[in-house]
Amino acid sequence: MKEIKIEELSLKQKLGMTFIATLQRDGNKLNPEDDEFVYDLIRNRSLGAVWVQQGFYNTDEVIKKVKEIADYPIIIMTDAESGINDYLVGKHNAIGCTGSEKHAYAFGKTVAVKARKMGYNLVCNPVVDMIDGGQRSLGTDKEKVASLAVAMAKGMHDGGVLTLAKHYPGGSSIGYIDSHMAESRSADTKEELLSYSLYPYLKLMEQNLLDGIMTQHKCFINIDDKHPASLSKAVIDIIREQGFDGIITTDALSMMGIRAKFDDVSAKGIALMAGNDIPLAYSQNNKEKFEEYCQAYEKGMITDERLDEAVRRVLNAQHKTTLLPKDTSLTEEDEKTFSSINKDGIWTKTDDGVSHTISRDGKHFFALMVKNKTVLDRDGKVDVDTFTNYWHKPTKIEAKIKELFPNSTVLAIDEFPGQGEAARVLDRSLGHDEVIFITFSEALAYLGREYLTHRMVNIINAMQLTDRISTIVHFGNAHVLEELSHISRYIIGGLSEDSVDAALEVLAGEYPANGVPTYKVNLK
Repeated sequence: MKEIKIEELSLKQKLGMTFIATLQRDGNKLNPEDDEFVYDLIRNRSLGAVWVQQGFYNTDEVIKKVKEIADYPIIIMTDAESGINDYLVGKHNAIGCTGSEKHAYAFGKTVAVKARKMGYNLVCNPVVDMIDGGQRSLGTDKEKVASLAVAMAKGMHDGGVLTLAKHYPGGSSIGYIDSHMAESRSADTKEELLSYSLYPYLKLMEQNLLDGIMTQHKCFINIDDKHPASLSKAVIDIIREQGFDGIITTDALSMMGIRAKFDDVSAKGIALMAGNDIPLAYSQNNKEKFEEYCQAYEKGMITDERLDEAVRRVLNAQHKTTLLPKDTSLTEEDEKTFSSINKDGIWTKTDDGVSHTISRDGKHFFALMVKNKTVLDRDGKVDVDTFTNYWHKPTKIEAKIKELFPNSTVLAIDEFPGQGEAARVLDRSLGHDEVIFITFSEALAYLGREYLTHRMVNIINAMQLTDRISTIVHFGNAHVLEELSHISRYIIGGLSEDSVDAALEVLAGEYPANGVPTYKVNLK
């Protein structure tokens, strides 16, 4: 494996070293000609990194091809916020809700070992955004988030991959904007960022656990009101001034938070000059994106001094990949701890004197919220898939309810119910000992903020005028429940099959509620 020296590189090789090519297979985007362009860059030692999204079709084959061609330690990267392959935890903060450094370490190590065996050497974890209720957040307490992030990063290093924390610099938001759809904004000052949002980054740096960071498309109007953080030298300089010398990449430049304001050539040139060392175009048309990158240089948007600085950092990161452990394996304890994350993140909130359990043999009514869009499941049967990790399976949930509460009735209700459904739920719920609603919320790219539909809220609140609902079992962001009338028992879990099973077991008294909320929820 050749260690490349900057003095050996031509201009085109230098530009390539600060470029991330995207090689992924989702079954619909096959582009062999563009793939061959990327492979030629690698053969010519003209590419710094490849992004191969784990979980897509043909991932192993693509990585194998890259490793066969590369005779230098090219960075092979992906994200794994919720885990990798079959090792997944639920969205909405399963790790944070355990409150446990042991669980965070096991997650980091497990992801790293599995990723390394697949051929990756850098994973874009940990996520250290401190977002109230956010599904991609370890919580809002900076010291707790830092301790969990440090534990996760230690596990990643022990498992054999570099870390890349995101999404720098975090910060509060003005309103709620999904940067996939538009640029988000923040009024935070440099001083406020240093005292709060950057705290986990600084703690990771103190222990030499921060190999890279990913910048976000949020505009900090009191620092640079013209550019989002991902294109802002003033914002990126804050972490550099603290001594950080690792690589910096942007979040995907294909998001509308960038494209709505900046053309593709300008975005790439501004990103590098702002201090990103390896901007992420995140497009399968790599030839076109690389040519745009070269155009930015030709137009004078990128100086040779800044280019050399970025290349140096990329080469340093490539060198660091050669120093990682190569043979770490998971222990039985690692596997056991990882497998308990979803279950141990279940938390409850009840009125004083109210147990979080109900009787096992009572005649209960469960209203099971399902997604409106019906699809074929992996076995060819009609079911509902509410998220890409396929966590919500109504038939499986109904079977679990029947196992734990054999005398109960289960009725599915769409998240946006029609007139007949609403009437049916209200009518069928009569004459039962307890009425339990099972609800969920999801934060999906390009869909904006999470809510329960107004129709669902109306049904629940109408029933609560006569105190008919004893329990809400909810998966996802608990803030969406704040519109509901007073309910005496809440059980909250993440978006995973294990969380669903565990939450129902908590309700039945079969499993302890070990989890902790990571933000304040104002439930009536």
